[in-house]
Amino acid sequence: MKRYPMFMCLQNRPCLVVGGGKVALRKAESLLQSGAQLKIIAPQLDHELADLLNQYPHQATWQAREFQDQDIAGHYLIIAATNQRAVNARVAELADQQQIPVNVVDNQAACSFILPSVVDRSPVMIAVSTGGASPVLARQLRMKLETMIPSSCGQLAAITEEYRDQVKQRFADPEQRKQFWEQTLRGPFVELVYAGNSQAARQLLDEMLTQPSRVSTVGEVYLVGAGPGDPDLLTFRALRLMQQADVMVYDRLVAKSILDMASQTAERIYVGKEKANHAVPQEGINALLVRLAKQGKRVLRLKGGDPFIFGRGGEEIETLAENGIPFQVVPGITAASGCASYAGIPLTHRDYAQSCTFATGHLKNGTIDLDWEKLAQPRQTVVFYMGLTGIEVISRELIKHGTPSELPAALIEQGTTRNQRVHIGTLASLPELVKQRSVRAPTLTIVGEVVKLHEKLQWYQPERHVAASEFSRNLEPQE
Repeated sequence: MKRYPMFMCLQNRPCLVVGGGKVALRKAESLLQSGAQLKIIAPQLDHELADLLNQYPHQATWQAREFQDQDIAGHYLIIAATNQRAVNARVAELADQQQIPVNVVDNQAACSFILPSVVDRSPVMIAVSTGGASPVLARQLRMKLETMIPSSCGQLAAITEEYRDQVKQRFADPEQRKQFWEQTLRGPFVELVYAGNSQAARQLLDEMLTQPSRVSTVGEVYLVGAGPGDPDLLTFRALRLMQQADVMVYDRLVAKSILDMASQTAERIYVGKEKANHAVPQEGINALLVRLAKQGKRVLRLKGGDPFIFGRGGEEIETLAENGIPFQVVPGITAASGCASYAGIPLTHRDYAQSCTFATGHLKNGTIDLDWEKLAQPRQTVVFYMGLTGIEVISRELIKHGTPSELPAALIEQGTTRNQRVHIGTLASLPELVKQRSVRAPTLTIVGEVVKLHEKLQWYQPERHVAASEFSRNLEPQE
């Protein structure tokens, strides 16, 4: 280990930055955020650095001149950030003589300390360093950590700090305290904080300390949107919850590549639904979620797209709420947004469409009795979910209610996946297009002038390493 890792307290400590450019700006910003009393010496200041200093009138000063040897004295930490190597070297030499920690930008050999790449979840701080060998690698590692560590991790640390004394009074034995915190930081308390419900988290901690026998053993349900198909479109929170679930209840439209990202130890229950063939009726799914949570399990309810857009997520959490089951909802990229983006079709465009309407291709009673007059209004984009079976009705009724038959329309089959196919036609030609090209579900239908932009804006060219039949198998329940 060539460098000793440490975190310094700079609160109200006098620190010096020599230089006034873009590099000095980055260093000054982090020093000010750390509470340092900052002095900057430079003949001129970058305008962004000047704006920054104006935000800290009682914490930062600027001396508009060249660096002089006597400027070193009295500082706790120094950073040399000029574009003159001789000046930087002189600053480092003088600082070293007076045993003041110094960092010289782009000169590792002259540094008595180096600045790591930092993940800031104050008060949680994670620093990544390669000892100056590869700053780019350090930044890449930090970026990976950013995706793994929830943004509210700092709030979690702050709350646990609040309760340190209470826990110490409750458990005199250090080993008991350690066990309490290990159990607490693996349980529902953490998810309450991450979900933004700090009040409920504190109430739970109070109960665990005063009446541990009364703490509920009920689990929790995570209603997670898996997006339209591409695993890269999952949210950070979705990935985290997928990794910690005890059981996963998933739909037909969740591809195997996404299922594989969930915890490998989680029990998997398939409840997929397709037209006239429901593996488990919706009422049965609702009851299943309640039953699993009452067994104390963390239940991942994984749904294609977004749970609240034609995903019946509202029905499921209504049942959970009636039964007192804790739950949280993680939005997903809905099919309309994801598939349209991957097809190069903006859902709104100031030259073509000033509004966008989402509609379902079949209602709960199996009909397609929609508000056709509203859907037939001009200068809008209409997106139909689950509309493939009723495409003839959709085409006929829109034309009947005034939509031009030649209006551009698109069918996006297996959108955002490597097997995506985009079929362009008109409103009148949609039914025949489905037959001619053997279009299969899952397919999204977009009707509107914006479809004209597909030819110009299409950017996603899937390589299709996987055959369409294999993708279809991925959507079926796994043995």
